[in-house]
Amino acid sequence: MSIVSSLSPAHGVDHSDSDLQRATLRFGGLYLVAVFLSASVLWGIAGVDPIESALGKMVMLTATAVLAGLQTLLLIRLKTLSLLAKAVLCFVLSIVLGVATSFIDFAIYVLCSYPETVAWDSIGFAYTIIYSTSIYFGWSCLFLALAYSFELRDRERRLAQVREEAMAAQMRALRYQLNPHFLFNTLNSMAGLIEEGERDDARDMVLSLSAYLRTTLALDPFQDLFLEEEMALQAGYLAIERRRFSDRMRVEIDLPVDLRRLLVPSLILQPLVENAVKHGAGRKTGGVTVAIRAEADAERLRLTVENDMADADPSPGPASLGIGLKNVGERLSRRFPGASAMEHGRTDDGRFRVTLTMPIRIA
Repeated sequence: MSIVSSLSPAHGVDHSDSDLQRATLRFGGLYLVAVFLSASVLWGIAGVDPIESALGKMVMLTATAVLAGLQTLLLIRLKTLSLLAKAVLCFVLSIVLGVATSFIDFAIYVLCSYPETVAWDSIGFAYTIIYSTSIYFGWSCLFLALAYSFELRDRERRLAQVREEAMAAQMRALRYQLNPHFLFNTLNSMAGLIEEGERDDARDMVLSLSAYLRTTLALDPFQDLFLEEEMALQAGYLAIERRRFSDRMRVEIDLPVDLRRLLVPSLILQPLVENAVKHGAGRKTGGVTVAIRAEADAERLRLTVENDMADADPSPGPASLGIGLKNVGERLSRRFPGASAMEHGRTDDGRFRVTLTMPIRIA
């Protein structure tokens, strides 16, 4: 549309501005076509031949387009004004442009009527001002509504980006949470093995820890893993912990063959296994079993981590639930809104169990 021809997208212009400019061009063109057709119909009803007056209306619309384009540019320049100020400005500008358009219209009428003399008609001139003012005011209202809709959409997009970035940062923080006590205790165990002359065991422990850290820290927090890969990572972690507890910790992993290729969030079990070691082998004397099981029921996958507990060790309640377990619950709820669950509590035989439920997903 020619009324905003100077608004065509330029190099380096923001995408939202470019979208607004293209929409302004399209709507402006439709608006001019509507004005032209309505004017032709109305003047035809009034007895003016639409064919003979077409040239004059085209010239008039061209002038109107130029003036409306200037009006639009001014509104863009003053886009920081309040809505009330913009409404008043649009009304005042529409009157000024309506008067200017009326003079142009009268000049065109004089030229088209030449060599006949045209008498000044103040009433007709006033009607033209009202008609032209309504055209400009209608266009300015349409443009402001269009600009506001794009501004609102841009704000929503920016807010969504901020939320996505915040969620990504939070997910990475949750995902990369690694219990520092695990590292400290493992390093202390290595030092103890070296002092005892068990250099081969210490070397194996260093290699196991290095492989585990290299694998886990390289994972993308939004990357899914096959369930068998997730289980393998937890098995590697528990193998390191078993060395630290002198093999008094027994590990049971139950993964049915038909569930191995299901997808799960990476390291979703890590905080649960860390918690199991902490409350199991870390506090209970004698043999301790840490069990990890996977089960499928209908369209749900259930992952369970269970461990023996010391008799005096209370079962964590909602208020005392560790940060790691809370993070797991948050990860699940964010990843599968309304389609996941985490249950935890002490079993009848004195063990502590955490069960994660999530949708079954196949690669």
